[in-house]
Amino acid sequence: MIRILLIDDHSLFRTGIRLLLQRYPEFEIVGEAADGLEGIKRARALAPDVILLDLNMPGLSGLATLQLLAQDVPDCAVLVLTVSEDAEDLGRALQAGASGYLLKNVDGDALVAAIHKVAAGEATIADEMTGKLVEQFRRRSDPAAPGGRGQRDRLTQREREIVQCLARGESNKLIARNLDLSESTVKIHVQNILKKLDLSSRVQVAVYAVEHGLLDEA
Repeated sequence: MIRILLIDDHSLFRTGIRLLLQRYPEFEIVGEAADGLEGIKRARALAPDVILLDLNMPGLSGLATLQLLAQDVPDCAVLVLTVSEDAEDLGRALQAGASGYLLKNVDGDALVAAIHKVAAGEATIADEMTGKLVEQFRRRSDPAAPGGRGQRDRLTQREREIVQCLARGESNKLIARNLDLSESTVKIHVQNILKKLDLSSRVQVAVYAVEHGLLDEA
């Protein structure tokens, strides 16, 4: 069972999402909120597995809400569901800890698949935003820049292998099976990778791997 919290200021949209997801027995809508502050309170109380979050809300913005959720309920995956196709919004959301970024014109099957992915610890980005994601996180080759070659050279061989797995969109469970490791060991490696590269999400690691040629080493 995947427990879901909806945070969106449009009640009609929340109703549509709830009716869609209620058709799937593996989903449980545990709560709804019409603004960021209420959403944070409900997230703390309900501890959902996945939060569907709008970025454009009155009062506390969706981005500020996302940052607080990342602090208060770090084990919850936040899937941004927005109308914004702006690359800056995409970049800020991922930097703040979003597990995924979808546009509100997404079809039902794609939304369901995305929820399953983020609940499993994977990342998902709307196809329309992929090119913007690469451009947004394109890093300079300057070794002094965050995520530059200096950070890359700090990775162990095992960490490089896991970075390559993350770039292929593999979950912790699949990485553990392919590399003959325990899932807890994979989680520790992922945390170390994020720290060494000065990144905050698996999506950023995937982009980093492409931009710095780590996939070519596979």
